[in-house]
Amino acid sequence: MNFVKQLPEVWQEKWQASGFDEPSAIQSKSFNPLSEGKNVRGISPTGTGKTLAYLLPLLLQINKGEGSQLLILAPSQELAMQIGQVAQEWAQPLQLKVQRLIGGANVNRQIEKLKKKPEVLIGTPGRIMELIRAKKIKSHQLKMIVMDEADLLLQKSELDLTRQILQSAPVDYQLAFYSATADKIAEEVNELAAEVLTIDVMEEDQSAGKVQHYYIEVPFRKRKEFLQKMLHIPNFYGMVFFNQLTDLGAIEEKLTYEALPVAGLASDQNKQLRKLAVGQFAQKKIQMLLTTDVGARGLDFPAVDYVVNVDVPLDAVSYAHRAGRSGRMGATGTVITFVNERTKRDYQRLLKQIGISAAELFIYDAQFQTEKKEQEKEQKRVKKSKKK
Repeated sequence: MNFVKQLPEVWQEKWQASGFDEPSAIQSKSFNPLSEGKNVRGISPTGTGKTLAYLLPLLLQINKGEGSQLLILAPSQELAMQIGQVAQEWAQPLQLKVQRLIGGANVNRQIEKLKKKPEVLIGTPGRIMELIRAKKIKSHQLKMIVMDEADLLLQKSELDLTRQILQSAPVDYQLAFYSATADKIAEEVNELAAEVLTIDVMEEDQSAGKVQHYYIEVPFRKRKEFLQKMLHIPNFYGMVFFNQLTDLGAIEEKLTYEALPVAGLASDQNKQLRKLAVGQFAQKKIQMLLTTDVGARGLDFPAVDYVVNVDVPLDAVSYAHRAGRSGRMGATGTVITFVNERTKRDYQRLLKQIGISAAELFIYDAQFQTEKKEQEKEQKRVKKSKKK
């Protein structure tokens, strides 16, 4: 069902001007249920347009000038900012006001803007709850609440805060839960909402582009050296993921010292530094954005060619969301994971669990190669014969 023809004319023009073709499966299947006020759990691959899947039908249910009616919760400042940007673009033609409420930003300024009665609120749970307790957000007015990257908002460390926000709202609000891995939270969703419709298009949605998976054997101490080699590959542009903040900081410092085009995005940075890093990468002023799993959810940079896992991700969910930064909305992408003697078995186990295969990759002469150079093969053969 192509719901685009049902949209206001100003939105139909915007849809075409944005270069969108047919709606993705999650967008098509979400429109009517959300328009009808149903509680929905949406499960779709990363990069398939989940934000618009819930935004378009819900924005159309808002009554202009009647205060805050739609609340969208996001697990990170960056995701809240990106959702806010998209919401602003589509709300403006309907003359609706959108306000982003994130931690790290000036709370007094946010309180002043709330006096203008924005119809759409988008924020992180901590700041939203802070403003509800201060009675600056009139939560009794809320009609619709969306949890973007719902599995993160409903994990143990965040669940109590999420529950408190929901308890402050009226009894009859509509709930929507969206994530590529929302299949993991059926129990939590059923606890929070009655009669939830599950829309799972993981198998049928082909709007995500083709992503190829590779690994490179990299000794632990040579990780910085290999990242440096990648930066010398013509037109390299990618996100680089670490498991530990300390490792990210150490390698970022060394690469920055050598004046290489990189920036770090980490949870321990202030809002300005995080915003600067995201902006530089989005504008392609840098080639490499170094981050942890904080950058794996929801951030939508067009045409990220490469995702590099400096460390083998800790689980399949982490791998899926990192990989999802590439190959979005039909683009192609490449995921490269560094492995060593200690982590190779973990990587193979992870691939088996996900159900994908990966080929070995090499870097020669500022290019990625899928074959070893002949002289290197010969050296390896000689070493083996000497051992015998």
